[in-house]
Amino acid sequence: MKNSIVDSIKSLPPLPKTLIDMQRVTADPDSSIADLSKTIEHDPMIVANLLKAANSPLYMFGREIRNVAQAVSLFGMSMTRSIALGNSVRKLLNVDMEPYGVTSERFAEISSQQAALTLKWYNKVDRQKAEKLFLAAFLQETGKILIASDIIQEDLAFNFKSDIEMTNNIAQIEFSYVEDTTSTVTAAIFEHWKFDAEFVEMIRFSDNYLKAPDEIAEYATVLNIVKTIVPINAPFSEMSINFGLKKAMDAGFDHELLEDIVDELLEKI
Repeated sequence: MKNSIVDSIKSLPPLPKTLIDMQRVTADPDSSIADLSKTIEHDPMIVANLLKAANSPLYMFGREIRNVAQAVSLFGMSMTRSIALGNSVRKLLNVDMEPYGVTSERFAEISSQQAALTLKWYNKVDRQKAEKLFLAAFLQETGKILIASDIIQEDLAFNFKSDIEMTNNIAQIEFSYVEDTTSTVTAAIFEHWKFDAEFVEMIRFSDNYLKAPDEIAEYATVLNIVKTIVPINAPFSEMSINFGLKKAMDAGFDHELLEDIVDELLEKI
C-alpha cells in the first residue's frame, strides 16, 4: 500500500460518539430497539439519513416513515447500525469522488444499491448471513474515498477518470495507479477503527475472492458479485449484470434467483 494512503489511514479521526454508542447498543443482547432509537435520535445527520433510507424505493416499506422509532423498528438494529455507519463514515472522510466520475451523492446511492441487492438476495439464501453481508456491502467501497483523494493529490484525476470510464475491472485500474485496490484500503480503514476481524477480512478479500480463506470465502464472493453487478462506473448496466450473473453461476450460486432479484430492484430505481 502506498505510504500516502497508509498515512491517510493513520490520521483518520476517531468515529463519532454516536456511532460508538450504536456499536455498543447493538452488541448488547439485552438492548432493545427503543434503546437504539434513543441513542441516535439526538443526532440530526443520522436521523436524516435513516429516514431518507427508510423512504427509499429500494426497501419498499410501502408507507411514509416519519420518525426514528418507526425506521429502527422496520430496519431492525443491525440494518439501522449499517445505514448510520455508512452515511456517517462517508461524511467523516470528506468525500470527493471526481476521479471516479460520480458525485458524493451518487457514490452514496450506489453503496445503498449494493447493500439493498445483497440484502434482498441473501435473505432468500441465509438470513443470518444476510445481516453480516448487508453492513459489509454498505461499506465495502469506502476505500475509494482515500484512493480518490490520493489520485487528486497526485494530479492524476483526468487520466484515472478516463481509465475508470472504459474498464470492466476497476480493481485493476486502481492497482495500476496506487498499488492497491478498494478492498484492501477499505479493510485497513476498518481495521484502524477496530471493527470485527471477520467483517474486515470478508472485505479485504472481496477483490480477490478466489484466494479468500475458507471461513470467509462465501462472504467475499458475494461482495464481489454484488459490486460486479453494481460497479461505480456502470451500475446495473447490461454488461455488469451479465458479468455478475456469470460469476454467481461459476461460484455455484442459484444465478436465476439472483437475476430475479436484480430485475425486481431495477423496477424500483
